[in-house]
Amino acid sequence: MKIADKVIVVTGGASGIGEALCRRFAQEGAKAVAVVDIDEGGAKAVADEIGGFAIKCDVRKEEEIIHVVEETEKRSGPIELFCSNAGVALDGIVDAPNEGWQRLWEIHVMAHVYAARAVIPRMIERGGGYLLNIASAAGLLSQIGSAPYSVTKHAAVGLAEILVISYGDQGIKVSVVCPQAVRTAMTREGGGVAAVDGLMEPEVLADSVIKGLEEERFLILPHPEVQTYMERKASDYDRWINGMRKLQKRFLEGQALKV
Repeated sequence: MKIADKVIVVTGGASGIGEALCRRFAQEGAKAVAVVDIDEGGAKAVADEIGGFAIKCDVRKEEEIIHVVEETEKRSGPIELFCSNAGVALDGIVDAPNEGWQRLWEIHVMAHVYAARAVIPRMIERGGGYLLNIASAAGLLSQIGSAPYSVTKHAAVGLAEILVISYGDQGIKVSVVCPQAVRTAMTREGGGVAAVDGLMEPEVLADSVIKGLEEERFLILPHPEVQTYMERKASDYDRWINGMRKLQKRFLEGQALKV
């Protein structure tokens, strides 16, 4: 997958990972980049700088994602890469509020469903297309301190898997990106346990995404350490869980010392 001359949509494109991807896609020579975000002003600022165009969208609403697809194709032609990136954080385990669970489910899972539902039939009719879903290492491992984040990111990875299994023979390619902590507004407090291997700059993550798309890899791991952690988890699940409990204890002790 080469980015040059492609029509691309990026949700959550006004800041953080989404902004870095929009800028990198433009640098790689994309034909058009639709910068999509609920923050219309932020999206417009990024779009103006990269020569793209902004579309306001709440990804929790299917009709708004459909509008994004229709507006982009009307302005620029068939969408060849749809990057479903929007994401939010929430602390808490079973005590997390119901509305928080619902919000993360809608943004981290259903938004990907709505995007796939909107573009896959069009892509298949044209002979193929590419979905790029931004998930998290939390979707492969876990996110200490946030059950809603961990659970919904696991679901996002599972959705990406079933999409490529179901539609891969019809020309649909899928990549899912699973980074650890990236320096964005979401990690302004330091990134917690996810930052155990340091905070990655969004621009570095974008480099990994470009390489992963070129190689058409399903699983893109900007932090290579995640591969090792996955292998340890698969080889001895109980030992991995015990290790995560120890990591949680060290993290909570560190938080107490800060207070």
